[in-house]
Amino acid sequence: MVTVSEAALSQLKTLVASSEPGQKVGLRVFVQDGGCSGFSYGMGLDENPPRPDDDVAEFEGLAVYVDSFSAQYIDGAEIDYVDALMGGGFTVNNPQAVKTCGCGHSFQTADQAGTAKSCSA
Repeated sequence: MVTVSEAALSQLKTLVASSEPGQKVGLRVFVQDGGCSGFSYGMGLDENPPRPDDDVAEFEGLAVYVDSFSAQYIDGAEIDYVDALMGGGFTVNNPQAVKTCGCGHSFQTADQAGTAKSCSA
């Protein structure tokens, strides 16, 4: 399962606070085929309940959902938030990634799964 850094949790709490009061919102983290290294990360707020095949973790009241396909490629990863001079954002620190792209959103695992595509697509 993934973990969430304090910086990312703080940013996510701010984002979730803008949701409708009383609405249960979770963070969906996923991996999809593509990117210049084979796989790319994705994440977004999900207003739906977890799916039957989701791994679910909770961090200070924030639910994180990872589907079974994605879980195998990001198990042990940390969701972090980086505040940088040229712009900040969420990032994934993935111990399973053996190669990453310059864009920071694409990676490859040791088994070289995924089909590489242009990062600009």
